[in-house]
Amino acid sequence: MSADVTRGVPAAAGQGVSTSGQDDWKPLRQYTRARIGLARSGNTLKTPDVLEFQAAHAQARDAVHTPLDVACIEQALADEPFLHVNSRAPDRSTYLRRPDLGRRLSEESLAALPKGAWDVVFVAADGLSSTATQQGAVPLFEAMRARLADWQIAPLVVATQARVALGDEIAQTMGAGMVVVMIGERPGLSVADSMGVYLTYAPYVGCPDSSRNCLSNIHPHGLSVQVAADKLAWLMREARHLKLTGVGLKDAAPEGGAIGSVDRLS
Repeated sequence: MSADVTRGVPAAAGQGVSTSGQDDWKPLRQYTRARIGLARSGNTLKTPDVLEFQAAHAQARDAVHTPLDVACIEQALADEPFLHVNSRAPDRSTYLRRPDLGRRLSEESLAALPKGAWDVVFVAADGLSSTATQQGAVPLFEAMRARLADWQIAPLVVATQARVALGDEIAQTMGAGMVVVMIGERPGLSVADSMGVYLTYAPYVGCPDSSRNCLSNIHPHGLSVQVAADKLAWLMREARHLKLTGVGLKDAAPEGGAIGSVDRLS
């Protein structure tokens, strides 16, 4: 790598290419999906980079506007029971303009939810990236069922036009002690399929965000489903022991395979 790049200024007039024609930024790109050291052609970016940016923008828009395929989720569950609910937002356009409607259940959905003595209910919510929920929610749900074999887990609830807080009303109505909302995160221009997970103990309508724990960036290039499941299982056991989530529950989970052998904070 040239001396110019070492000082943080790419060689060849800032184009990221040394005088020998070598791309000095290439070794760094393996560590990030961010667009670094983009080359120039005159006063603009080179055509391949412009086209890649436009494609990423289109993917982000598609992630927001593409409806969640509930039938596909049903097929992935392999005949396991599940529930489908909607928020008070009647369509995607309203959902994007009225976040408050995405936090409350429609009257029909509210009346259809069963009651039970469940330890936890998992909610697969479309959020701002149905793409992320489509590919990540069912695998994470199945991974959690394997890790929480001794818990009473409610049927998976699939929620459309949903915000995080919709899970509070779902859990309160169903009588679940905790809720885990698996939701598509706002897409960026490097990742359009990132899923977040929000854990809330003793949820209720109006529950503040400070009472939640969050795991973010669950996608193929970020946090894997298996690692997220390990961390989430640890947090859920701690939440049940301490009877709280949020700012009072710190993520002190050990790394890697040690998580499964530690159930409580020392």
